[in-house]
Order: sequence, then C-alpha cells, then structure tokens
Amino acid sequence: MNAATDLILEAEGIEKSFPGVRALSGVGLKVRAGRLVALLGENGAGKSTLMNILSGVFPADAGEIRLDGRPVRFATPLEAQTHGIGIVFQELSLIPYLTVAENIWLGREPRTAAGLIDFRRLNADTAAVLARLDLKVTPTALIADLRVGQQQLVEIARAVSANARVLILDEPTSSLSAHEAAVLFGVIADLKKRGVGLVYITHKFDELAHVCDDIIIFRDGCVVGEGLFADLTREAIVRLMAGRESRELFKRTALIPGALLLQATDISLPGEGVGRPFLVERVSLTLRRGEALGVFGLVGAGRTELLETLFGLHPDRATGRVSIEGKSVAFASPADAIAAGLALAPEDRKRDGLVLPMSVAANASLASLHRTLRGGFVSEALETAYITPYIERFQVKTPSLDQLIVNLSGGNQQKVILAKWLATGPKILLLDEPTRGIDVNAKREIYAFIDELAGLGLGLIVVSSELPEVLALADRVMVLCEGRKTAEFTRAEATPERVLHAALPDLAALAS
Repeated sequence: MNAATDLILEAEGIEKSFPGVRALSGVGLKVRAGRLVALLGENGAGKSTLMNILSGVFPADAGEIRLDGRPVRFATPLEAQTHGIGIVFQELSLIPYLTVAENIWLGREPRTAAGLIDFRRLNADTAAVLARLDLKVTPTALIADLRVGQQQLVEIARAVSANARVLILDEPTSSLSAHEAAVLFGVIADLKKRGVGLVYITHKFDELAHVCDDIIIFRDGCVVGEGLFADLTREAIVRLMAGRESRELFKRTALIPGALLLQATDISLPGEGVGRPFLVERVSLTLRRGEALGVFGLVGAGRTELLETLFGLHPDRATGRVSIEGKSVAFASPADAIAAGLALAPEDRKRDGLVLPMSVAANASLASLHRTLRGGFVSEALETAYITPYIERFQVKTPSLDQLIVNLSGGNQQKVILAKWLATGPKILLLDEPTRGIDVNAKREIYAFIDELAGLGLGLIVVSSELPEVLALADRVMVLCEGRKTAEFTRAEATPERVLHAALPDLAALAS
C-alpha cells in the first residue's frame, strides 16, 4: 500500500453536546499517513471539540473512532498518546516552574537502574528535540522564563518527542514569529516524509500552501465541505465557512444613535512573545449613546486585549488617546475606568468576573461596595436593599441572595455579572463574549437586555466569536485581524462573507 494514502485514523458520525449547545452533529474525518488535513471554520464551528474527542480529553456522545480500522475509545489524553495520537493544544498546558526537559518528558522520564530519573539522558534527549525545532533554549530553563512563542515550541517539541503516528496541531503558529513558523513547517514536512498523519487547525490561509494536502470545512458543528486543497479556491472556502440561513438570531430594536459617547484613537498594546510587535495596533473607534458596536475577529485578533486596554488594565504598556463625552481621560487602573462610567463583563466569567466562593449578593455588589458600607463594614441590609432591584431586573434564578454563585447555572452567573455592572450606573458597557457557554434561552434573555440597555442610552461594545451573534446585535461591526482594524461595516453592509474576508489574515486586504 502507498504510505501517502494509508488510512491511520478515522472518525465517523461524531456527536457532542454541552449544556445548551450542540457542538458536533454527525461529523467525521480521515487522517492518512504522510498527509496533512486542515480543519477550517469560524470560532465555535466545532473543530477543537472534535480534536479533543480524538485525543481523549472528553468522550463523544455518539459515533465511532477507528485506528487502523479497529474501533477505539480513549478515556484520557494519556491513553490516546499510548496509541500514537499526540496533540498540541491551542491553550498552553505546560507547568511553569518545571524545566523545559521536565515538561517535554513528563510521565515518560528516562530512569536509571535504581529507578530514579536519569537527568543526564533527559537533558541530552531534550537537546536533540530542541535542535530539530531550532529552539535555542537550554533543557534546564524554566518554562516561566520563556516567552510565549518559545513555550509554544516546547509544546510542539513534547508532541514530536512522543513519536506520534497522528499529530493534531490546534492553531500552532498563533504565538510564533515568522522564523519559528517556518521552522515548524519544515518539521511538518519531515513528519510527513516519515509517514505521520497530521491534523491542522488554523485561521491563517497563507499557511495552507506550506503544509496542506486536504481540507475539511466546519460550520455550526457540521462538516459542510471537504476536498483536496488544490481543488478549492479561497473564495469557495470563505463561502462555505460563512454560508447559513439569513434569518437573525434576534431582532434589535431600530434606534437612532445619540451623541458621541466614546472616542478612542490609535490604541496600541505591545505584544509579549506572541510573534508580532503588537497585540493591538493603532485601533481607533467611536461609540454613540444607544449604539451597540460589534467587534469580530478570529483567534489572536486582539478583541479581548482591546477591551482590557480601554478599561485601564494595561496602563503601563498601552498607548493612544481616549475621550468620554468629549473629555480626554487616562485610566491608571480599572477603578478609574469605573469612576468614569465604564464597565467590563470579561470573557472568562469564572476566572475574572466572579468570586466563586462568595454569595450572589456579594458578587453583585462587589463593584459598588461604597453603597453598602456602614462604619467601614458591609451592611447586609444595605447590600440587600441596593442589589435586589438589579437581581430582579435581570431575572436571576436563585433561591436567595445568600446562595453561593458557584451553584448557579452559567446563564444566571452571567446575569449576576450584568447586574453587578448595571448597579454602578455605567455609561459604557464592554461585553466580552457575553453569551459564551450558556443555553439558548439565557442567550435570548441577554440579547433582550442588551437591546433594553441600548434603548436607555448606554453605549455598548460587544465582542463575540459567533458571527451570527455579532450580526444580530450590532448597529456597526468593526473587524480586527492580528491586532489591527481591517474593516468597519454598517448593519446593512455587514454580510457574513464580507466580515469573514476582513477577519482572515491574508484576505483582510481584500475587504471593503
């Protein structure tokens, strides 16, 4: 049999649902020896979910995975690894205060005759793997001391060192410099010659010419197209990625925006080991009363970093000018931003938006503590009286205000975050992925709240990785790509294809 076409791994009919979200609907793929199949699709299309199932991170609800024609089911990533399936995750999974060598060989350390770790061999084997990747760090360097791009290469080195038969790479160049990416492409070419099958997730079309043999296109948890890379044009791929029924998820109330509320000019945030000089580069925007500005971009576009910068989270690194209602402002901290009328509902609500061991009331009043103090201590009576109207307004389903926030559903947790910020009396509400991980009904409720708040004259900036959500909610859509603003569309101009063209790195210049 020809090694270039040998089928190693096959998935068929894979289904996966999470609370309120159907992530995969009967999808499949084939991985062949010596070939790389690229998975393309918008954020949330289901690509990473399928890879997590193939690598044993979590099980499928239905469907079958076959390795060398035999059905397999991996309970853990280690089990998948022992069967020859390696993965480099989009999110780094290294242990910061172990060395490079210890991270690469974790769980597979060479041993001496006495059963102890053979550090001399460990470091020598590591040096050999690092040389393949042209990574000029010592095996004994701590991961915490490396820049992000170097850490990404250590992740890749760990996967390569396991001699995997199938290697899954999820956005592997997102933090790499041009030179580091070129080295990776060389490693991929070498792996293909050795008969390794590769699965590659990327949003960067320009990379495909270097590595790609086959393409599978995902949309809304389904496979909507596949074929040879050479047979599909970029325009055809974008159409498949973007195409969907034109009906909106939600119908915004038609409003005429009011006076200019926020103006930001040349906002920049330097990068730190992300493969480019800036996380956000000279981005300018305006926002009016009663207006919802949608911000769309793919992985690494700088959406979250832009909101954080506007909110005063990076005062020592960020540059640019901001004015609110015509008055120039400079925020040394988020406290300054809150005092000026800004509020930020963060992307990761459990890590950045909530204090999980605290109650609903304590979380909801956290940004307006000064209103609940008596004699320097929080008064439960004042807290309850002040926060109850906001909890009721957002229809938070909780047995009581004393309930621990961790016990609420994701949708109700998000409503508490909105209640917390509305209690501060904001003028501008920054919403970073406001409906991530919540069910359909809770989404619709939050859409209605956004519509209501705009009607009250607030200005809203809504970041979402779900393109239909942005198109449904926004009066204007601003598109970011690799830290830069590449396009801005009115509601009437913003079609899925035009927005995606502006969001894809090597197509952004074609957008208008």
